[in-house]
Amino acid sequence: MSDEKKAELRDEQRVKESIEHASSEILGVMAVKGKVIESGAFSVPCSSYDSDEKVHRMHHPWSIYDVSGEALKGVMDRLRKELPVKGWKIVKDGPDKSPAKVPQIVANSPDGHMSADLRLWIEPSESERSSMIEVTVVSDCFRSKPGTAVGNG
Repeated sequence: MSDEKKAELRDEQRVKESIEHASSEILGVMAVKGKVIESGAFSVPCSSYDSDEKVHRMHHPWSIYDVSGEALKGVMDRLRKELPVKGWKIVKDGPDKSPAKVPQIVANSPDGHMSADLRLWIEPSESERSSMIEVTVVSDCFRSKPGTAVGNG
């Protein structure tokens, strides 16, 4: 999401709820049984604004694992098909910029206030680590309306 436009004044609790709802929607599209690691949404400063401007975004990282690599590849295919049906616009679908060239989908929400970054990590069968899809849902930058801060930013 771009930080270039002027940050809107928004209800921080509602932004947090909408980010968590979007994450739940994405998990529903995945339609796979696995273990989910979730931190809950939290506020982080927007890097393109001075800190004294108190502009921030909600950040909700989570992942699903304990699913076979082949099943997770199918989940990524399902996300490619189903997110646009739900109004999400896929703006990137290909390898990320890491040395591992991890498959990545980036999609923007129907209202334009959120973006989801989904990355597929396939571990070799002999690895002690599990293959997973790592998801980060972020809001656009905003200023909190007085009295709506959730206390973690």
